Amino acid sequence: MTTNSAPIARTASLLLAIASIAILLSVFGFQYLGGAAPCQLCIWQRYPYAVLIVLGAVGYFWQPRLMLGLSFLVLLVGAGLAGYHFGVEEGWFALPTGCAAGGDAPSVEELRRMLSEAPPACDQVQFMVLGWSLAAWNFLASLALALFAGAAAIRR
Repeated sequence: MTTNSAPIARTASLLLAIASIAILLSVFGFQYLGGAAPCQLCIWQRYPYAVLIVLGAVGYFWQPRLMLGLSFLVLLVGAGLAGYHFGVEEGWFALPTGCAAGGDAPSVEELRRMLSEAPPACDQVQFMVLGWSLAAWNFLASLALALFAGAAAIRR
């Protein structure tokens, strides 16, 4: 079980967990300190990073190459979610039903209440960094981390 690649794979697993923690702390900072409320697609994009924290911790102690392979797959799912969200923001894809406001308002007051409580729409960019939405940056980060995980998993 102990090979020359084991220390590299263990370190890579740990680095993926640390990167995932940093990414989640960043988005929670944007949300709670910066006031950028997440839409439903934004929330879904957080789940792969939570899974990566677990895979990275497990991979540090047990079967690091297997955990890196699983991390690679999880990151591809994360990139797919982020790419889809970016496509929704750009108008390339239809707005998902979970991101659209719905329901009937019997009165103006009820309509105002519904609007004030409505979550942010998935097609509206709330925060940009260097001209790109967070979904676009997440797409790039997920792909870069997937390449890192994949390379570390197959390294001999």
